[in-house]
Amino acid sequence: MCQEEGCQTGRREILHLHQNVLEKNNQVAKKNKALFRDLLTINLMSSPGAGKTTLIQQLLRESPFRAAAIVGDLATDCDAQKIRQIGIPAIQITTGNLCHLEAASVARAAAELDLAALDLLIIENVGNLVCPALYDLGEDLRIVLMSVTEGEDKPLKYPTLFKSADAVVISKIDLAAAVEFERDRAIAYLTQVVPHTPVFEVSARTGEGIAALHTYLGQSLNQSLSQDTGVKQPARSLSS
Repeated sequence: MCQEEGCQTGRREILHLHQNVLEKNNQVAKKNKALFRDLLTINLMSSPGAGKTTLIQQLLRESPFRAAAIVGDLATDCDAQKIRQIGIPAIQITTGNLCHLEAASVARAAAELDLAALDLLIIENVGNLVCPALYDLGEDLRIVLMSVTEGEDKPLKYPTLFKSADAVVISKIDLAAAVEFERDRAIAYLTQVVPHTPVFEVSARTGEGIAALHTYLGQSLNQSLSQDTGVKQPARSLSS
């Protein structure tokens, strides 16, 4: 009985600690929202290798936005270097064993940027489809990336992350035929999990779909700046 009670107490202590961590993060996220009030901030999330960095490069290479990036990885600054190569300021956050970014680390990284000179800040989260869903970074938009090389069922396997998204991007569509990606099935799964979330199908290699994503970001930026308080509510529609 004592061992059982001790175990139960341990679970409660872990739960309370987790709640405290999230509450502390949310308080910093509120400060980040105020810090980012004059620009559009995106939290870009996906599994490892889905193509977040390449998409950012394609989006920002000839972008109408004054942009910068904050990049999260367990180790190395390789992705930040790639973004800097196209002339975009990029700050690397190395998390060690932490599988997600937190609001405090984003705040420290943002302090190294001239936010007043920006229209757009893209935060590339650590490649993970679980933990990042729980942590508010102070962003305006959450965009979840799923690549055709991962299959069609990611929304069914990781519904929490997809349900937190303002938009979904299906990447690497130039490889769809080669990997036998079933588009109709993928759209059906997305409709099942997030029926009102807009979906963009893009190839960062060929540039297909990038213009539509630029338009969406521009509309979201205008809507964000037109509101005095709160997070914008962009128009939602599922691609056909």
